[in-house]
Amino acid sequence: MRPAYVTDTGLNDFIDRALAEDLGDGDHSSLASIPEEAVKSAYLIMKEDGVIAGLELAPLIFHKLDPEMELEFLVNDGDTVKIGDVILRLKGKVRAILSGERLLLNCMQRMSGIATKTAYLNELIQGTNAKLLDTRKTTPNMRMLEKWAVVIGGGVNHRYGLYDMIMLKDNHNDFAGGIKESVSATKRYLKAINKALKIEVETRDLKEVEEVLTVGGVDRIMLDNMSNEEMSEAVKIINGRSETEASGGITESTIRSIAQTGVDFISVGALTHSIKSLDISLKAE
Repeated sequence: MRPAYVTDTGLNDFIDRALAEDLGDGDHSSLASIPEEAVKSAYLIMKEDGVIAGLELAPLIFHKLDPEMELEFLVNDGDTVKIGDVILRLKGKVRAILSGERLLLNCMQRMSGIATKTAYLNELIQGTNAKLLDTRKTTPNMRMLEKWAVVIGGGVNHRYGLYDMIMLKDNHNDFAGGIKESVSATKRYLKAINKALKIEVETRDLKEVEEVLTVGGVDRIMLDNMSNEEMSEAVKIINGRSETEASGGITESTIRSIAQTGVDFISVGALTHSIKSLDISLKAE
């Protein structure tokens, strides 16, 4: 279930930085109160219903603190869980359990919140051809985990960063002098640097949709903050010449009607920037 961008190197680097941020020169609460040799058991328990995500982080975190830590997974990432479910048991040095507890919970609670929201919105558009996309509206240095959580929840990742796809938004087009100018300049640029990146262009009305089609060579047209009627008309005008993506202010009450306009993708920034973390607790056995 790991996307290609979720590598062991990337995860280990993230965990090392996160532990350094949290531990500093030592977990003095645990060092003061817990004997070095103490070994005990603990478990993770759900305090809310939802879709679990981030369990793969547990061994990576705890084995850095105690290489002998034993972990027993009772569910898998992507599973639907209920309040009161025990999802993981672990046994090892108590100091290691206490030192790694907050990092694991912070990651899993946020990832599970994202996966839960994604799964819910995905269910609302079932039976249509639309795919649910995330955006770059992620927490700095947490993008890898947040976009991974979208995939676990059944969504699809948009571009990962600024480097793996061209997206000409309204500001690009306005600064460049118009859609024709920005797209033409982009084609020259890609040819000059010998890169084959897909091009997406944001449009705000049907006139701009026509402008994109006139200049041509665009892989996807974003229909930004348009009414359902405008989007339906845009889909007809485009007629498969480019992929279509609905964007802007999409909510759970509007997403299905938007999907029914015939768009190929629906991007929802709220999947990562406005989610509620899922409540999970670690308890001593």
